[in-house]
Amino acid sequence: MAARGPNAALSRLIGEARWTYRQFARAVNRVGTETGTPLRYDESAVSHWLTGTAPRQAARTCILEALSRRLGRPVTHAEAGLPAPAAATTPAANAVEGLVDLGRQDMDPSRRRVLGAGLFSVALTIPGWQDVVGRAEAVQSGRTSRIGMAEVDTVTAMTEKVSDLDDQFGGRHARPMAAAFMVNTVAAYLRADAPAPVRQAMLSAASDLLYLTGYMAVDEGLHGFAQQYYVKALELAGAAEDHLTYCTTLRGMSVQAVDLGHGRRALDLADAAAAASPKAGPRMLAFLLGQQAHAAAQTGDRTGALRRLREAETAMDRAESRGKAFGSYDPAALNYHTSQVRYELGDVSGAVEAMELADRLRPGVYRRTRVRHRGTMAERQLELGHLEAACTTWHQALDDYPLVQSGRADDRVRAMLGLLKPHLRNPQARDLYDRARTMAA
Repeated sequence: MAARGPNAALSRLIGEARWTYRQFARAVNRVGTETGTPLRYDESAVSHWLTGTAPRQAARTCILEALSRRLGRPVTHAEAGLPAPAAATTPAANAVEGLVDLGRQDMDPSRRRVLGAGLFSVALTIPGWQDVVGRAEAVQSGRTSRIGMAEVDTVTAMTEKVSDLDDQFGGRHARPMAAAFMVNTVAAYLRADAPAPVRQAMLSAASDLLYLTGYMAVDEGLHGFAQQYYVKALELAGAAEDHLTYCTTLRGMSVQAVDLGHGRRALDLADAAAAASPKAGPRMLAFLLGQQAHAAAQTGDRTGALRRLREAETAMDRAESRGKAFGSYDPAALNYHTSQVRYELGDVSGAVEAMELADRLRPGVYRRTRVRHRGTMAERQLELGHLEAACTTWHQALDDYPLVQSGRADDRVRAMLGLLKPHLRNPQARDLYDRARTMAA
């Protein structure tokens, strides 16, 4: 593209980030790798950009994301002196159209590679509660049919069934099923005539389903796509004035961010979830505090992390036994957060101890979680030098692995194979490696 004159704005941002041209190029390339389209920029490319040559659109997206992550704030095209992208040709006209657009993409197996290239963005704009609350008029009635609470119950029951499948078998097959249900059934319900209480309940039920579908997209590693589901869930939860699903979704977005290593963004999202739920019961409070503790630990805030963890433990002691179908928080989940906090703060032994307790307390229906977390526990046992204990734990993970269709479970098995390679002279390690390699194949 032709030069347009020196880009002083981009130069200022690189200076603010305290990057050399080479460091900046590498950061952009790392973001590109996340999209599934590796970039090969170097300092000469950065020099061209600064003299006014506009990078192609795919690179501009990666440039803005790299700068946003480094500076801890959203960076726009205008701020970076870059041409804005062309307007979308098919913008979602309303909440239902956006939901259908998401679901149709997810239903199409041929789009798997495209969806996987979606970029997780720390600069994603999150709608606040006051921005979305009560905006049910965004969902337009098609005036073609009328629904009642029976249709709401249908959506709720389907969400619970899909959640059960996800817990036991992973989301790889369950998510397209949920997407098809959204497109073919939920969208029609949202367009239909309904009394105000029924419409509000349907918005809430649809929001629950969107949150769950986003969670399953995270499980498959489709992080940019998951963010789209989550934002749509926030919009519908606000329209339904459903605090619980709104806060649960923000907390889910925080989990996604912290697992990707974006601690500051994860803490912001966890804090936003807590702020939006001032009247949370003890179980919901523990649910939110546990995530705040993990995110704070990743940012290096030892005092804040331990304080929130103690508060979560106190809230759990007071919690009632009831919980939402896929949003409940139990002692196993709290011990998992304890393990994550300890690990982030450098206490690997304490992290393994808490993870072992979580494993003993976890209900048997959570097979996918069991595979993932046993894989993580074995990695930390190996980090302590306990090779034979790690092999035992990995074998337990592999017992369930063939029954689970999960991208994150696949990641743990791939990590296992890499970590075992230096130890193949050990008979237990060799036996485990051979078993895992056969399953991975």
